[in-house]
Amino acid sequence: MGVKFKYDVLINQSRINLEVKITWRLLKMAVGIHIIADFYGVDKDKITYVEQIKPIFEETVRYAGLTKISSDYYQFKPKGCSGIVLIAESHLSFHTWPEHELITLDIYTCGDPKQAYLALEFLERALSPKKTSQMIIERGTEVQEENEKSDPLKVVNY
Repeated sequence: MGVKFKYDVLINQSRINLEVKITWRLLKMAVGIHIIADFYGVDKDKITYVEQIKPIFEETVRYAGLTKISSDYYQFKPKGCSGIVLIAESHLSFHTWPEHELITLDIYTCGDPKQAYLALEFLERALSPKKTSQMIIERGTEVQEENEKSDPLKVVNY
């Protein structure tokens, strides 16, 4: 998107044809960050039962400065568990497979992306996986900030 302006300029008796092109784009933002992570090689004693993982997950919320609304945890028989913490910023959830020394995580926060990274950092330190795999997704990237809608000449390139 852009506009071209053509000028004939007279400088010291010399005529110069000048063309200026102004381009702009509406800056986009993400409304949230979604981290999907798999932790491999996690000590079975940390992920087999709800009473072991619940304090770690609850402390993750505090450490990252998130706002807890509620939480729910489920114990599978004979082992393994799942849980979710609903936060004002979105949610954190997990599922465990102790027989594979695996926990899968979902960390989704709106607002400051630093909070999602702090949650991931805390969980990595608390669970000490031997290997991690993660995917980071910026959510809602087609949303434009309100002030950018009213001022399309935010970014000017010549």
